[in-house]
Amino acid sequence: MSEHGGGAIDLATSTIGIDGDGKASLLQKRAGPPQRIEGLTVGAPAMSQAPPHGGEMHPDGDEVLFLISGRITVVLEDDDPPTRVDLGSGQAVVVPRGIWHRIELREPSQLLHITPGPGGQHRPLQEQ
Repeated sequence: MSEHGGGAIDLATSTIGIDGDGKASLLQKRAGPPQRIEGLTVGAPAMSQAPPHGGEMHPDGDEVLFLISGRITVVLEDDDPPTRVDLGSGQAVVVPRGIWHRIELREPSQLLHITPGPGGQHRPLQEQ
């Protein structure tokens, strides 16, 4: 990104980082988990299949998930049984710091995430 902003960024294929001083930079233009930074990562992947992991957790702060389009269920492993939050277009959920969570895709969707870093963990998919 240039010093004064710049051209359009496709958050479906790119991730932006906002560091602790509030400076934004383009982190990546590829598929896969976003690069983790000391600050926030912002992206909006289009999802046509379930995420390639069995859940994730962010120890550095709360994560905001905003559903741009589609339908998903966010499963928060905060209790037994887990809390299930159904989201439709235009709805959001805050995932508390340190809570394991996963996304169940109910139809093709696009999800904006604002994710704290640099820490974070992912679990492998369970064998079905």
